[in-house]
Amino acid sequence: MTTVLIDILEPDPVFGESSKEALRRCLRKDYVVACDIVWAEIATAYQTDVEALLVLLEQIGIGFSPLSQDSALAAARIWYAYREKGGTRRRIAADFLIGAHAFMQCDRLLSRDSGFFREYFSDVTLIVPTSVDVT
Repeated sequence: MTTVLIDILEPDPVFGESSKEALRRCLRKDYVVACDIVWAEIATAYQTDVEALLVLLEQIGIGFSPLSQDSALAAARIWYAYREKGGTRRRIAADFLIGAHAFMQCDRLLSRDSGFFREYFSDVTLIVPTSVDVT
């Protein structure tokens, strides 16, 4: 979700439009939330005006959904399995926390990082902006 929001907020010349359209379709279909990890990642670009970011996310229609204890523990288990299989530290814990939040607390995930999430969170319905079918 972080990359999609950055695509929209920057705006990204390559992915901006497809990310915006994917988010629009998600908003038409259901309520859209981002977990605290996504909010923290996005807020790094708005250090001088975090209040403006909060207003903007509200105007877009994105709600805040904090990570539950169960989601955090699921992320730890999956990250451990990843490391046991030889996964490098290139993949940071935040990616696993976002995936676990989607798996445990939501019914789908909007992200451009399809390979990682399909491999480690295969039960999550993934919406990739280049293929914006949210059914």
